[in-house]
Amino acid sequence: MLRYESKQASFHYSLYNKIPENHILKQIKEAVDFGFINDLLKDTYCKKFGRPAKEPELMCKLLFLQHIYDLSDERVIEEASFNLTYLYFLDINPEDPLPERSLLSKFRKLKLGEKMLDEIIIEIVTQCVKKGILKDISVSIDTTHVEANTIKKTPERLMKHLARNIIQTYKEETKEELESLPEVPAYKEISDHKQAKQVMKDYLETVIETVQTKTTTHTPETKQMIEKAKEILDEPKFMNQTGIRSLIDEDARVGRKSKTTNFFGYKVEFIMTTDQRIITAVRTGNGAYVDGTMIEELLKDTLASGLTINEFYGDKAYFRKSILDKIKALEALAYIPVSGSAYRIDESEFSYNKDSDQWFCSLGNETVSRKYYKRKCKNTKNGFQEGYNYYFDLKTCKCCPKHDECAKKSARKILNIGINTLGFYEISQSQKTDEFKEKYKKRASIEGKNAELKRFHGLGRARSYGLISMSKQAKLAAIAVNLKRIAAIMTANFNCFGEKFVIFRINFVF
Repeated sequence: MLRYESKQASFHYSLYNKIPENHILKQIKEAVDFGFINDLLKDTYCKKFGRPAKEPELMCKLLFLQHIYDLSDERVIEEASFNLTYLYFLDINPEDPLPERSLLSKFRKLKLGEKMLDEIIIEIVTQCVKKGILKDISVSIDTTHVEANTIKKTPERLMKHLARNIIQTYKEETKEELESLPEVPAYKEISDHKQAKQVMKDYLETVIETVQTKTTTHTPETKQMIEKAKEILDEPKFMNQTGIRSLIDEDARVGRKSKTTNFFGYKVEFIMTTDQRIITAVRTGNGAYVDGTMIEELLKDTLASGLTINEFYGDKAYFRKSILDKIKALEALAYIPVSGSAYRIDESEFSYNKDSDQWFCSLGNETVSRKYYKRKCKNTKNGFQEGYNYYFDLKTCKCCPKHDECAKKSARKILNIGINTLGFYEISQSQKTDEFKEKYKKRASIEGKNAELKRFHGLGRARSYGLISMSKQAKLAAIAVNLKRIAAIMTANFNCFGEKFVIFRINFVF
């Protein structure tokens, strides 16, 4: 049952006067009104029955403190019990009791949903916009990788553990020993990795077949374990080592940091205001997440806070037609470098004239016609590949000094381009200007935010297991860095106004 406790100041409340005015938590409390949290989470509590619960606002503030200072559940309760600044931020009297640390974990798992955290981020940003603290008109987007809170295992080891779990679950349910089971193969002694995987797969399938014949209605957990093992084996990605790699954290996946290095865990994608560095939206995917997949949701949350987007910054991973179209629909300028995977024209060899719709080679030969094509392709989403074939003049090509070099299949040179290449060419030319190069330097600010999240707010490694837990951790970390940044902006504004005030007094006296 949710019962709102009286916040009447006690005699000891005067101790909070010792806290400096420029303290980060005092600045945050003055800038942001957290009262909306109680209304946001009130439907998750019973109105008339049950024991009185701690206010959602208090519990959320404890989680914010935890991520601001990168503390554990136990440590944040311990610190808050004697730290005056923590108690002031929590808006309770110094002598008031704090909740048990176990309640903090239960609140985070059972009461605080992902969408609620999104709404908290939006509301905090909205308050900053309305109060004039946030005035940015440009945003940047990026992803950062987070290591899972467990190690990745080979398919052989996973199959060994699956077989062991099935056998143990059956013994616990039936109190019987299984007979005629083969010994666990010594897969580590097999030098051929493919052979080792096949040996362990045969062993697991034998265990499943043996135990399945003995299962009954009295062994539901064993049946569940068998179905889980079958589901994992049937997934093609599992044997290719791109699927599940841990039975503890089944949502974590292997992802790429670069061409030569990989990681095991999750990817967090967020949008941040470029100049004032306030995070406006956060989404989380597994390690194999493709950058920009959730950009529509991220933009929706960003716009919901009342921000106006005039400039959009991103790296090459976001140079895709679908993303560029969304930015264009916002009437914003996209500062995203051309990606070689999307735009494959060698501009040292070819140039394009938009007015005449002609391509020119490095020797000045021009195309005389073009033809649209559409053919089947398994590697595309819709199963088709489409584009244009531009044809150079046959007679001109035959007389060209580079004829033997570039016309390998026929005497006539054909330039094959994708359906979006013409639009990308215009973008590529605009990115060669000094204005674009100077503007794009602003995107570097998001790299500093990535480092801050990892080094000081625990986003380098997952604290728990599963995608939902990781998503909550990422959003709480985003709220923490936002609150810190809001306090910094408030302090800077205060110092600026203070200096102006002193100058005014001096001018007035003289």
